[in-house]
Amino acid sequence: MDRKVIFDTVRGILGRGLVQADVMKLDQAIELAASPSTDGVSSPAEPFPREVSPAGIALIKQFEGCARVRADGLFEAYPDPGTGAEPWTLGWGATGAGVAPDTIWTQQECDDRLASDLRRYAADVSDALGGSPTTQAQFDALVCFHYNTGAIRRATLTRLHRAQDYAGAQAEFFRWNRAGGRVMKGLTRRRAAEAKLYSGG
Repeated sequence: MDRKVIFDTVRGILGRGLVQADVMKLDQAIELAASPSTDGVSSPAEPFPREVSPAGIALIKQFEGCARVRADGLFEAYPDPGTGAEPWTLGWGATGAGVAPDTIWTQQECDDRLASDLRRYAADVSDALGGSPTTQAQFDALVCFHYNTGAIRRATLTRLHRAQDYAGAQAEFFRWNRAGGRVMKGLTRRRAAEAKLYSGG
């Protein structure tokens, strides 16, 4: 689909150029209209999308890495870089149940845990959005954010997204760049990448 034709038509109707918020809303409307459904209409009760796309998974893997591989090819848990202790992390950024200072996994265990965690985090995000119109890129960015922060239910950016203030939600990503009270360069880069993906970039 040539979206430029649509954008040019809307510009002509409005008699002005489009700001970023306009582009995001049009992108969202196009994706929702193109999404499959039994009656040709996207149902608010079943928001699209519900799973992370390959692009979203790639972004998560880019920033999480599959770290702390040992000489024998196994992976060991490591402390949080912001606190120097908990939460302990293993594989593709897995924390919580089953991850302790002495935990060791194979590559397959790391990959299986990522797949399991992504299903859980995607369900969290879908639930938190409450059926709000959401593009695949926005969903992927929000899952990446939630995977790292666990904050999708309390973050202001979620409330702004539900209100369809996409520019405001995008700006909120940049506030989440601290760990242990300190600004972290890695988190700053991650939030910038998530915000870019959220905008469809």
